[in-house]
Amino acid sequence: MHRQDALALASAYFDDGRFFTDLQRRVARRTESDTGTATPALGAYLHEELVPPLTALGFACEVVPNPVEGGGPFLIARRVEDPALPTVLSYGHGDVTSGQDAHWREGLGPWTLTVEGERWYGRGTADNKGQHTVNIGALAAVLQARDGRLGYNMTLLVEMGEEAASPGLHAVCEQQRDTLRADLFLACDGPRVSAARPTLFMGSRGAVNFSLRLRARSRAYHSGNWGGVLANPTTRIAHAVASLLDARGRILVEALRPPAISQGVRAALSAITIGGGDGDPALSEGWGEPGLSSAECLMAWNTIEVLALGAGSPQRPVNAIPGEAVAHCQLRFVVGTPWERLAEIVRAHLDAQGFEDVEVAVTLAGAATRLDPDNPWVPWARDSIERSSGHQPDVLPNLAGSLPNDVFAELLGLPTLWVPHSYPACAQHAPNEHLLAPVVREGLQVMAGLYWDLGEAGSTPWLTGALRPGAVLHSSPTPAVHP
Repeated sequence: MHRQDALALASAYFDDGRFFTDLQRRVARRTESDTGTATPALGAYLHEELVPPLTALGFACEVVPNPVEGGGPFLIARRVEDPALPTVLSYGHGDVTSGQDAHWREGLGPWTLTVEGERWYGRGTADNKGQHTVNIGALAAVLQARDGRLGYNMTLLVEMGEEAASPGLHAVCEQQRDTLRADLFLACDGPRVSAARPTLFMGSRGAVNFSLRLRARSRAYHSGNWGGVLANPTTRIAHAVASLLDARGRILVEALRPPAISQGVRAALSAITIGGGDGDPALSEGWGEPGLSSAECLMAWNTIEVLALGAGSPQRPVNAIPGEAVAHCQLRFVVGTPWERLAEIVRAHLDAQGFEDVEVAVTLAGAATRLDPDNPWVPWARDSIERSSGHQPDVLPNLAGSLPNDVFAELLGLPTLWVPHSYPACAQHAPNEHLLAPVVREGLQVMAGLYWDLGEAGSTPWLTGALRPGAVLHSSPTPAVHP
C-alpha cells in the first residue's frame, strides 16, 4: 500500500461510524480530575478505553501510579520495532474539567455524545478525548497500510490530571526518563487558529496565576456612618490592579514585559489571522500592546488578565464598606520573561506605588517554551500536513495558551510539535463543549500522513543528521505545573 491508502483508511474510520462509537463510549466516562480527588473513573479510563486498542496495535502498556497524593494515574505505552530505530514520543490526557451538568443547553449533556450538524457535543470531545481518539485511529490506519510496521518506535504517555495542573507529571517523567527517551515529540492538544485549516505549533506561552488581596479589617462597616474615614479595600485593590496595566490592557510593569519580538517569530506570525470564525468574539480594537498585530499580541507578547474580583456581596449589595477585597490575576508570558520572580517583581512595584498593604500570592505557575522556527522539524511537519490536507497550515512558534510542554522540551530535551484537532470556539472547559466533524476527519488524514512520513527512509530530519540542533528555547529549566 501507499501513503494515500493510509489516509483513505483513516478517513474510513470516521466515515463508517467507528470513530463516533469509540468517542461516544469515552465521553460517557466521568473522568473529571479537578475535584481534588482521583476517582476510580480515571484509572478505569486507561485500563478499559486505551489499553485494549493500544495492545491490539502492538504496544506494551503499563499503568503507573501518581507519586503525588490525590493525582490520577499515568499510562506509558511502548511499541518497539527495533531498538536501533528512532523513537517518537506522544502525549494525551483522558481527564476532563468539571461537567457543569446543569449549565448545558437543553438537549445536551456533558456525558452524552450528541450530534447537531457538524458539531459533536460532549465533555472531552475537544479536550482531549476526541484528539487522542484521532491519533489512535490514524496510527491504526498507518499500521494496516504498512503491514504492521511503522519504521520507527513509538511511546505514548497519557495522564489523567492535566485539567488539575498535571500533578506528578514532572516527577513521573523524571523517574521514567529512560523509558521515555525519544528523538521527537509529536502530540495533539489545544485549538487550531481557525477551523478552516490545520495548525502546527511548537511550544506554548507560560502562565502564572496570582492574587492581590487587602485585608483591611475583620468585618464590614456601615458606609453612611464610616464612609470617608475608613479606607475601602475594594477601591485600593482596583487602583493596585490599575497600576499593573492601563485602561487598554497594556502592561505597565517593565519587568513583566517580554523581550523584543525576534524577526523569525514576527515572520512566522505575519500571515496569521486571529478571529473571524463561527462563534469567535469580535476583537477589541486598540486593546493590548500598541503597534502589534493581533497574532503578535496573542502569541508573541505578555498579557495580564483579571480573572475575578471579590468584595462585599455582589449578588445582594448592602450599604457597607467591605472588610477585604481580592483580585485574582494571571500573567500569560513568552520565553525570556522572569516569571519565577513574579511575586518579588509585583511586590516591589506595589510598594513603590504606595500599596504596601496589598498582599501578593502566586497560586499556580508553568513555564513557557518555544521551538526555534528554523528547526528542521518545522518545515518537515508543515510540508507533510499540507500534502495530506491540501491546505498550508498556520505555523505558530508557540500556542497562546499553556500546556505542560516544558516537561518534554526541557526535562526530556525534545523538539516538540503539536497538531491540534479543535478550534477556538469549541467551548472547552465550558458548557456545550464540542468538536467539528470536518476538522476531525481532516485531522485523521493529517495524522496518518505524519505517521506515514516519519517512517519514510531519507525524508526526516533524524535521518539527515539534524535531529537535535539545540534550538529549543525556554524560559527556565525549573520544574513547574501549569494551569
